[in-house]
Amino acid sequence: MSAPQFDVAVIGAGPAGSVASALLHKKGYKVCVLEKQHFPRFVIGESLLPHCMEMLEEAGFADAVHAEPSFQFKNGAAFSWGSRYTEFDFTDKFSDGPGTVYQVRRGIFDKILIDEAAKQGVEVRFGHGVTAFDNSGDLARLSVEADTGESYELTAKFVLDASGYGRVLPRLLDLETPSHLPPRQAHFTHIDDNITHPKFDRSKILITTHPQHRDVWIWLIPFGDNRCSIGVVGTPDVLAGESETVLKKFVYECPMLKEILDKAVWENDFPFRSIQGYSANVKSLHGKHFALLGNAAEFLDPVFSSGVTIALHSAKLAADLLAKQLEGGTADWDAEFAKPLVIGVNAFRTYVDGWYDFRFQNVVYAPNRSPEISRMISSILAGYAWDTENPFVAKSEQRLSTLAALVGDLKIE
Repeated sequence: MSAPQFDVAVIGAGPAGSVASALLHKKGYKVCVLEKQHFPRFVIGESLLPHCMEMLEEAGFADAVHAEPSFQFKNGAAFSWGSRYTEFDFTDKFSDGPGTVYQVRRGIFDKILIDEAAKQGVEVRFGHGVTAFDNSGDLARLSVEADTGESYELTAKFVLDASGYGRVLPRLLDLETPSHLPPRQAHFTHIDDNITHPKFDRSKILITTHPQHRDVWIWLIPFGDNRCSIGVVGTPDVLAGESETVLKKFVYECPMLKEILDKAVWENDFPFRSIQGYSANVKSLHGKHFALLGNAAEFLDPVFSSGVTIALHSAKLAADLLAKQLEGGTADWDAEFAKPLVIGVNAFRTYVDGWYDFRFQNVVYAPNRSPEISRMISSILAGYAWDTENPFVAKSEQRLSTLAALVGDLKIE
């Protein structure tokens, strides 16, 4: 058997790829990251959750993230619907762990992470896309094409696919399967928000339920330099039309957004964009010589900003288990990676489903919510969806249904 060029090849230089590669490099393994694009590049998913900071700290990235001035300190989530307004403080939560994090421009954030991984010694190849994968032998073999026209084969003992929406291995290995979630669309942009209204807490993401269409919601994610990411999410039939027109229409139909964005400037260097059909799933999270991380495996929905958190949690699980395997230990990828990862994914799925069938919306907007329940929900919203000591994780569907029944069906005020 010929010697592999690398112990581990990582497809994709986003957050999951950066964290996994750094964690494995710290354990002494030779790692190569293959990234089809050049950084910085735009990607959606700008509101992080506090649980992310645990993985960023372990990978050695936290100091660089703390030092970036455009990142907005974040300590919670706020929700508005008509005249209703409520918020969750992530520092007051059931689970242990950080209670604060940042809202980030992903182009800047992702470049910081992969640059830090490269500084640590990880080999990173930008402009190199994977076109074929052969796992039939004792090594994984990747066919790679560079944007310079060069083609070559790379061998590794194991491959981690962190390609995000590119979903490289799921496409090459026919692992894709339809999501249980109905197709949804998002129209979004960045604005110069000029918000001075005291109602708005810049340290929290604001999620707004549309007053007439409860399954339509708007995100408002402030950055640290008078800019916000703003977007509307709904089914394609409801959001049909040109992005700028549709986004502004739904935003200004929401009372709180209309009030706080009265001085907003929409025209700047950032275009109006649209994305749809983003929810995805796969038949398996792992196979011979490979495992899938983050969005390459499954993406639920942007409503609770769970994408980067699931990606980083999967990177940590995979890196730890792969290190054990490379050291000669027995690695059960189903019991030690897939099943533990799915605990949190399923918890998030419960609340995503509950948001769109309104059960969780009713819980969020209910008056006089008990402090204990608020702390448990706050832990979920802060990303601690793997803390099985929390009843809202361990028995997520049962707890949500019980609580929603007690609250009843709320009406807009």
